[in-house]
Amino acid sequence: MLFNSIEFLIFLPIVFCLYWFVFNKHLKLQNLLVLISSYIFYGWWDWRFLSLIFLSTVVDYFVGIQIFNSKDIKKKKTFLWFSIVFNLGLLGFFKYFNFFIESWVDLLSSVGYEYQNVWSLNVILPVGISFYTFQTMSYSLDIYYNKLKPTRDFISFASFVSFFPQLVAGPIERASNLLPQILQKRKFNYNQGVEGLRLILWGMFKKIVIADKLALSINPIFENYNDYNGGVLLLGLIYFSFQIYCDFSGYSDIAIGTSKLFGFELMSNFKFPYFSRNIGEFWKRWHISLSSWFRDYLYIPLGGSKRGKLISLRNIFVIFVISGFWHGANWTFIVWGLIHALLYIALFINNNRKIISNI
Repeated sequence: MLFNSIEFLIFLPIVFCLYWFVFNKHLKLQNLLVLISSYIFYGWWDWRFLSLIFLSTVVDYFVGIQIFNSKDIKKKKTFLWFSIVFNLGLLGFFKYFNFFIESWVDLLSSVGYEYQNVWSLNVILPVGISFYTFQTMSYSLDIYYNKLKPTRDFISFASFVSFFPQLVAGPIERASNLLPQILQKRKFNYNQGVEGLRLILWGMFKKIVIADKLALSINPIFENYNDYNGGVLLLGLIYFSFQIYCDFSGYSDIAIGTSKLFGFELMSNFKFPYFSRNIGEFWKRWHISLSSWFRDYLYIPLGGSKRGKLISLRNIFVIFVISGFWHGANWTFIVWGLIHALLYIALFINNNRKIISNI
């Protein structure tokens, strides 16, 4: 189900009325409604993929408990690695399997070998899998690092994993922020609701009026770039920069605004990134939930900036390349990550290693 669809315009008021006027006195029933609504929202695309999000939820729910209860550090690590491998395995299979197979076939072909590709799979990429796998992994990681205690309330945990406003396009929420809000009694706040509606309207404007309209001009340019001169291509590039921002940030605004209608506060995901003074500041303002995820769960565990400049440069390179690959299974995204890595490394060398704490 898309935010900018007739189905969502019908779906949202129904859930809102049930949530506040029917189940408002029963927290567990409210959370159950959130869970059912989230599964309906997600299953609207393809109900078969509900099994994936449910399986990921079950695995990390029990893994979190086992990590917390284990006294042996080796057992803790074993359960943590099980969660990481399982979630990345799901993500890798559905998002990257064909990419690696096709890249291998292209490589063999380029050196003269004729190899028929019989391994590629005709699978559909599950919507939002890049978001909810990272969200569930962060839960297990936070428990492992003693930043969070696991919940025994499976319905609440499943609601956290599948929370429909931010399920398919973020923000990538931390359990330490969203889960306590799910576990505690909520009361309707008029001001919060009004702010939520304003964000929804603003997000819809950015998505439908700006992004979708720009796409009508951008797509013909990108699809027929050989037919246009440099000036038109440059204009298409400028248009695209506004389109991708309004599309993505508009969706985030709708997600944050919708959450406010139900009494939840999500983290801000965009803070005027095109007003940044440099690439370091840009990554403080663009897709904040993702950049902070990579900082906390990849960059810092790799050693951060405390083990010398060479290690810091390696870590910067790693997180940006992986970030590029996270955005899509294509070499263009890897190149995009490399470009950002080089720009950030240049800034890092020119300034000092403290700027890395801001990504």
